[in-house]
Amino acid sequence: MNVRRRGSAAVLAAAAVIGAAAPAVAADPSPSASASTPAALFGKGDPQFDGVWRQSLALLAQEAVGVIPSPKAVDWLTGQQCANGAFAPFRADPAQACDAKTMVDTNQTAAAVQALWAVGGRGDVVEDALTWLKSVQNKDGGWGYSAGGPSDANSTSLVIGALAATDTDPAKVTKGGKSPYDALLTFALPCAKDGGAFAFQPDKDGKLLPNADATAAGVLASLGKGLVTEPGAKAAAPSCAGDGKPDRERAAANGAAYLTSAMAEGGHLTSALGGSPDQPDYGNTADAVVALAARGGAEQAAEPLAWLKKNGGDWAEQKGPAAYAQLVFAAHATGSDPRDFGGTDLVEGLNATGPAPQGMKVGDSAAASDRAADENENSKDDDSGFGVWWFVGVCLVFGIGIGFLLSGRNKKRQP
Repeated sequence: MNVRRRGSAAVLAAAAVIGAAAPAVAADPSPSASASTPAALFGKGDPQFDGVWRQSLALLAQEAVGVIPSPKAVDWLTGQQCANGAFAPFRADPAQACDAKTMVDTNQTAAAVQALWAVGGRGDVVEDALTWLKSVQNKDGGWGYSAGGPSDANSTSLVIGALAATDTDPAKVTKGGKSPYDALLTFALPCAKDGGAFAFQPDKDGKLLPNADATAAGVLASLGKGLVTEPGAKAAAPSCAGDGKPDRERAAANGAAYLTSAMAEGGHLTSALGGSPDQPDYGNTADAVVALAARGGAEQAAEPLAWLKKNGGDWAEQKGPAAYAQLVFAAHATGSDPRDFGGTDLVEGLNATGPAPQGMKVGDSAAASDRAADENENSKDDDSGFGVWWFVGVCLVFGIGIGFLLSGRNKKRQP
């Protein structure tokens, strides 16, 4: 290896350590945006119904893998907030004030809270969003998709995740003496009849029916977890027990047992639309992997994780940033490598769907520095003498970078 190449590696490693603008890993050029899709937005599709959602998941996934997002991407999400703190799926003209016709909802708002808290530096935006969510809490303690709408398991779970992610105890966020957990557990179904699943909300006849999507969300929320979670402590295979009203721990175990059973045959969840034959449900399978791993460790999600690694890459490439993010969450929750997820580099794929990121954080650049050090060792016979001094320099910069990281963490916790 020649001196010029080693010098370039040093610049990249140092830039990664201190979080400079140059990315540690070169990202693909940002995709061109259509007239209806802002350049700062992830994904090329029409954002009318999911702009804030996919932006939030993309930023949250980048944060989970140590990518420093584009400031433009963060600013776009921040600019979507209404004056009352809520978020709508997409506002084409953020300069125009929200009014009664602006369709804000709890799901976009809860996702934006988790993303903006994770990237840091947006404490006022997060606080306003949480204030709005608390103001539209239903008397049963839960939330519906729209403010004032009947509570459902998925929306309630998303808000629980937003509260937990921002160090707010969901049990202490009450309305009429009811907490979000009280509302969530009303959707937990008995073992004998429904296998311990969660329902989404009562159907038109008032019946609660098992729903795999709601179950994955319910398990995670019962554990008090947000969209991004670490692998849980190892536990025995989940089983469903009891037919009375469960507590949170029991509800999580029962729901995990339902998901395990539902995926036992093919390793994935299925969905049917319009009477068509059942099709693999990639997104809900990814959510189920996160839920199972959060409750009982990565081993509990081994089979669906293997299926996702085999099949998820093509799905994410077709569906875009939110899909890549869901796979990143599954990788993170199971301790899998998101850069080699069944042969797919999820980080590269996600980054390519939006504005080029700034770079990588300190912890994620350490491996790059180690590789650079190995290369230096392998070329120690080079008589230039440059390699030793380069390695010492990178180590010094790395020490400085730790200070930046600790300072950033403290700032991130400020409301």
